[in-house]
Amino acid sequence: MAEPQEQSKSALKKAEKQAKMAAAKAEKAAKTATLPVVGGAAKKGGDSKEIIGITVSKETDFPQWYQELVIKAELVEYYSEISGFYILRPAAMHIWNEIRAWFQERIQDMGVDETSFPMFLSAKSLEKEKEHVEGFAPELAWVTKAAHLTEKLAEEEVLQILELYAGVYEQLLAVPVVRGRKTENEKFAGGYWTSTCEAYIPTNGRGIQGATSHALGQNFSKMFDITVEDPEKKGDKIHVWQNSWGLSTRVIGVMVMLHGDDKGLVLPPRVSKIQAILIPVGITAKMSPEDKDAHMKRVDEIRASLKLAKVRVDVDSREGYTPGFKFADWEMKGVPLRLEFGPKDAANSVVSYARRDTGAKGTIPIDELATQVPALLQTIQQDLYNKADEAYKSHRLQLTEWEKVVPALDSRNVVLIPFCEEAPCEERIKEMTKSENGGEVGPDGRQLPSMGMKSLCIPFKQPEGLVQGETKCLNPECGKLAKSWTMFGRSY
Repeated sequence: MAEPQEQSKSALKKAEKQAKMAAAKAEKAAKTATLPVVGGAAKKGGDSKEIIGITVSKETDFPQWYQELVIKAELVEYYSEISGFYILRPAAMHIWNEIRAWFQERIQDMGVDETSFPMFLSAKSLEKEKEHVEGFAPELAWVTKAAHLTEKLAEEEVLQILELYAGVYEQLLAVPVVRGRKTENEKFAGGYWTSTCEAYIPTNGRGIQGATSHALGQNFSKMFDITVEDPEKKGDKIHVWQNSWGLSTRVIGVMVMLHGDDKGLVLPPRVSKIQAILIPVGITAKMSPEDKDAHMKRVDEIRASLKLAKVRVDVDSREGYTPGFKFADWEMKGVPLRLEFGPKDAANSVVSYARRDTGAKGTIPIDELATQVPALLQTIQQDLYNKADEAYKSHRLQLTEWEKVVPALDSRNVVLIPFCEEAPCEERIKEMTKSENGGEVGPDGRQLPSMGMKSLCIPFKQPEGLVQGETKCLNPECGKLAKSWTMFGRSY
């Protein structure tokens, strides 16, 4: 008789679990239903509940904001067949293609010869790396590796590539970065050293690794016996000096997190698929067909003149949607410049505009559009960078007192501190800087403890104030001499 009782207990536990899950789901749905709508607008004559805006604020629920944004702004769709994969939609593909074209042109100028290898590696090869390299996890699909004759040539390329990474972020995506070297604790497993460019997200004060360029030395070439003929000793062979580098679509995510707001994406003009959206306004039912056709003809002329000026422009002539809906829709998609042209604009021979980044509005004479619009787009690009750069610099604090470290982190800063660069010390610093304040909100509505800080990089541009042989590591438990100013922070 014991077995039925055990089955009954199991069924009861299962029922209780299902009831709790259902209750939690219902509670979540209720909360979602009452969330404020940010930046939405309804279709003309449609249901007022139709929303195109984001339902949470970037400031209060950053993870949910990001998840909604990349979907509603039509950057990606998640690939449900395999967890962790996603589909890049046309807007995201355009950004990625702009980045690839810029990067490709410059590595070709460097004399890089590309080769295409199969995407997948055998388990045997991965296990071989695991056996030879401490800290190497055999879980990757592919890592790109360049080969050089000497250590000096390999080192030069590492830094050249790092500068190209920084160029992608700063020149194309308007994202400021700090260039530097990873600590031994954070470098690529098995490599000699790793260079990196580190970005910063002001909303939560976290650092984020932008991209890394690794000097692998001869570790992997010896492991796999990759050799070339020695040019100075005929008949001898030498193991090549290897590097590992390559960009990924991660760069787009960093840009979205940094520039986006509660209305949606904010795209830098240099990578935006559409740089200016032209919206005809003031067209009413009272307008005669002839007047409407004449107005749209002028719209087409404006578009043509902007295209001749190399502006990526499109016209939103969708019928059945209010101007407000269209404005919100293009704000969600992050188009840098909105141009409006109505009968009043036509009468004054101007086009009205609104900037996506600041919301600033104004008018441009029609006969000056070909010069003023490109100039305005360049201003938007630079202003986006300047705003982000100012935020990064003002939240990058140089500290010499340990007591100020955690409060600085809780105030959404990254910190530069004197550091011994020893791995055990770094692990201890991570434990010592965990905090109960400033964490993200968990499923139960309570704040989660904030993670401890880890090293982001040892900046190549070192601040003054560290005296070699005198300045101690800031960790009060360490006592060793500091080797550098190292940037630490809570990070992704």
